[in-house]
Amino acid sequence: MENQEFGFAGKTLNGIAMLILNLFVYIVGIALIVLACTVWSGNVAAAAGVGGALLIIANFFVSCGFVLVEPGEARVMMFFGKYRGTFTRAGYFWVNPFLSVKKLSLRARNLDAEPIKVNDKTGNPVMIGMVLVWKLKDTYKAMFEIDAQTMAESKAAANVGAAAAKTATIMNAFEMFVRIQADAALRQVAGQYAYDDGEQEDSGLTLRGGSEEINKELEQKIDERLDMAGIEVIEARINYLAYAPEIAAVMLRRQQATAVIAAREKIVEGAVSMVKMALDKLADEDIVDLDEEKKAAMVSNLLVVLCGDDTAQPVINTGTLNH
Repeated sequence: MENQEFGFAGKTLNGIAMLILNLFVYIVGIALIVLACTVWSGNVAAAAGVGGALLIIANFFVSCGFVLVEPGEARVMMFFGKYRGTFTRAGYFWVNPFLSVKKLSLRARNLDAEPIKVNDKTGNPVMIGMVLVWKLKDTYKAMFEIDAQTMAESKAAANVGAAAAKTATIMNAFEMFVRIQADAALRQVAGQYAYDDGEQEDSGLTLRGGSEEINKELEQKIDERLDMAGIEVIEARINYLAYAPEIAAVMLRRQQATAVIAAREKIVEGAVSMVKMALDKLADEDIVDLDEEKKAAMVSNLLVVLCGDDTAQPVINTGTLNH
């Protein structure tokens, strides 16, 4: 298809050899002009002067064809507005000077998104942030399917047209596109799950408990949104999760209360088991014969001792059981 990336198949020459030839032509052109002005005269001088000037002018246009490509970089080649391919071979080359060359970086880039406020599945506001690793995978889509190039040109209008600065501005425009789409995907994913198990009746995934599954879904959602721009998501994961400040204190008390209740349930369960064991032991070994009233009193006392927070103060009964 026409709108897919393909490799540049145009003519390329060794850049070092062309640079030496280019310098040689400059020297020849300057020498002809100097000889025409100082040594030669008449038609010969005129021809030498015009020839030297034409060589310098032509060589100036030839000098615009040098391209330096570092590992992890790409050059998008265009000929009078038509896409002619993407050149990724590292080295120093010379290409047709009438080709328009756009420099892009294919290296992985980090995006540490600041925590944003979103509502989880139960409606509670939470602060959630993420870290994203991404890189360009389709230079055609990156240059022609989104308007990052126009945004970069408007931002770089005040700069003194340095190629490196322009390239950095283009990559910053891509980063802004990634940031906005990642923010939207994070809001979408966070809204589908509760913060933790205490906020939902079912026992499904939560933002706090299902980290790996949530991260995989987040990565998939972001990758789907960035595919239109030819951007590949290498990794996406949540690196910050907390309640919003306005409900953090209330939720902390709720979590503390839940923990206390759970601990009390465990204590009561153990105390009941110990009381049952004590009564069974007394009955099996025929240590003492207790009626229902005495059993109820003993159970009450044991539960108070076992479930109480303070140390028990025993009261010795010396005669009740004999009457």
